Amino acid sequence: MKRNVGKIDRGVRIFMGVSIAILFYANQLSGPSAYALMAIAGILVITGIIGWCPIYALLGVKKTS
Repeated sequence: MKRNVGKIDRGVRIFMGVSIAILFYANQLSGPSAYALMAIAGILVITGIIGWCPIYALLGVKKTS
């Protein structure tokens, strides 16, 4: 797998994922949408760590930095 997520994008993904998780565990998010947001947060963190996004690959987006 060739990386297709740049450094800034990776940082933003990890920050957003961790922020959503913190809000969830601080009981600021509730209901079914909270679980959907946690799933998205997990995806953001994983793609940020590995540096590869399947949606970018489908769309042909290439890493810029």
